Amino acid sequence: MALTPSNNDAFFREVDEEVRRDRLAAFWTRRGGTVLLALGLFLVALAGGLWWKSHRTALAARDGEQLSAVLADVEAHRVKPADPRLVALGGSSRPGYRALADLTAAGLAVGTDPKDAIQRYRRVADDASLARSIRDLAQLRAMALQLDTAAPQAIVDGLKPLAQPGGPWFGPAAELTAAAYLKMNRRDLAGPLFAQIAREPGLPASLQARAGTMASALGQAVSPPSAATLKE
Repeated sequence: MALTPSNNDAFFREVDEEVRRDRLAAFWTRRGGTVLLALGLFLVALAGGLWWKSHRTALAARDGEQLSAVLADVEAHRVKPADPRLVALGGSSRPGYRALADLTAAGLAVGTDPKDAIQRYRRVADDASLARSIRDLAQLRAMALQLDTAAPQAIVDGLKPLAQPGGPWFGPAAELTAAAYLKMNRRDLAGPLFAQIAREPGLPASLQARAGTMASALGQAVSPPSAATLKE
């Protein structure tokens, strides 16, 4: 018996469904294990990523609490450079906490073990993962501690990037550079640099007064900075 158009459409739909089922069954027979494995790996990776994010957050919170406790004890003079908490924070995987631990330990060691302090400052200054401002601060402090022991030219070279007019560390870096020039008997370089410090706007009044006195003693004419340019 001939099929009507509606029966014909229904027949072809049924055939299509059977073909699709056969193809799907064949696909799962050939590829089902691979698909399930890939899906499993994806779920494991997703779960691992979520756990790692949570774990990092927990570790950061722990380091923050520990650092706060250490700084409170520093204020109370209850911390030494070798404090186990500073040692632990110094090995943190988070650069910021690691740097703060080293800077704190270095500051504590300045009076008792300058070499240890210099080494800690140098570690911060050489850490490329840190912000430039933190590295420059560590470099400045390391150079200040070496002023009486290192070769004057090494001080000049080490501070050159920081002793640029307009830079955030120009004042103290330029003053240390000028002092190194004096050790080299280069009054011709020290005098103008002291004068420049005395004229540079925005620097602390005490630093500018000190630099002005040195500049005058070295034969430089220095006009006192106006009150508007001083930073108390």
